[in-house]
Amino acid sequence: MRIMSLFLLNGTENNKVYGDFDMSSEINVLFFDLFYTLATPKYNALRNEYDVLGITKEEWEKYAEDSELYFGRAVGMEKDPMRIIEAIIEKMGAEASAVQKDEILRLREERFKRSLSDIDSVILEVLFRIKKSGRKICLISNADIIDVMHWNESPLSRLFDDAVFSYEAGCLKPHAEIYRTALERMNIAPENSIFVGDGGSDELRGAKALGIKTVLTCCLTGGNAGQPSDTGEFTDYYIRDFREIIDIVNL
Repeated sequence: MRIMSLFLLNGTENNKVYGDFDMSSEINVLFFDLFYTLATPKYNALRNEYDVLGITKEEWEKYAEDSELYFGRAVGMEKDPMRIIEAIIEKMGAEASAVQKDEILRLREERFKRSLSDIDSVILEVLFRIKKSGRKICLISNADIIDVMHWNESPLSRLFDDAVFSYEAGCLKPHAEIYRTALERMNIAPENSIFVGDGGSDELRGAKALGIKTVLTCCLTGGNAGQPSDTGEFTDYYIRDFREIIDIVNL
C-alpha cells in the first residue's frame, strides 16, 4: 500500500479549488523539468572531470557552475563542447594539455549520458501512463549542448512529445519566453497545463506567472527542501513520490 504524501496547497479539498488551481480545468499537457526532476547527473565512483586536474569536486564545480560561464553556454552563446571545457579551465587560471582537455570533455559527456540513460523505473512508469491516457508531455530544461548531447538515446526521449532546451531557445527559466515557446509548440493554453520541477532556477515562479499550474517535487533531490510550510505562493502541489502526479491529473 502506498502512503500518500501529496500536499494540496492554499485551499480545501471539498471544493476542489486550491488557490487559483481550479480542478475543473482539464490538464492536457504536462511540462517537466529535466535535471533533479527526472534525471540526476551523478559523478562516477572512479574518475571524474576534477580528477584530471587534481582538484576537488567543490573546486571544479565552483568554476564549472560559474554564473557567467553557465549563462553563456546555457543560452547557446557557446555551442562548441571543447570551448565550454576550455572556458572553465581558463576561468580557474589553470593549464591543461590537449590530452587532459579531451579526457575532461569525455568524462563530462559520459556523466550526462549516464544520467539520461539511468532513469528510475517509477518515473518511466508514470510518464508512460500519462502518455497512454492521451495527454502530451514536454520538457522545459535549462541545459547546454553537453548536458543533453545524448537526449535522443534516453528512454525519456521516446516518451516526450517535444523538448525545449534553453541552449536552443536562447533563454533560461524563469524567463517567460521559454515557457511561451513550450506552450506554442504544444498548442495549449496555460490553464490546461501543469509544470513539474524541483524548483531550481526559480522555475515554478516563471511557470506560475503565465498561469501554468505547478508541482514541486523532491523525489530525486531528497532532503527536506521545499516542505509545504515554505514552498511559497508559486507552488500548487508538493510531492515526495513521483506516482502522486497520477492523482493530481486524475489518471
